[in-house]
Amino acid sequence: MKMIMAIVHDEDSPRLMAELNKAGFRVTKLNSTGGFLRSGNTTLMIVVEDAQLDEVFNIVKKYSSSRKAAINTSVTPSAIGGAYIPYPVEVTVGGATVFVLNVERFEKM
Repeated sequence: MKMIMAIVHDEDSPRLMAELNKAGFRVTKLNSTGGFLRSGNTTLMIVVEDAQLDEVFNIVKKYSSSRKAAINTSVTPSAIGGAYIPYPVEVTVGGATVFVLNVERFEKM
């Protein structure tokens, strides 16, 4: 057995969870926050048999889209003579980060 931990953008999680449930997978949802952009993420935990890994990966890939977003960053005052100026930068957000862990024992109680 394997435990899949998929970290996805908050906007993608409702549809992704619905599609995983529709395919017969049980999902545990944890709210999380990304360290770089400090934006909302959802961490999904799914325990599956080894043979089901590809099916879950395909669903996660299909329903976790990456997209471009503009964020404001600041140029440090020392770099520009003491004034604070927000500076928009385009970054890619969304998609999924997926970990697969071996499960030694699994019981549903």
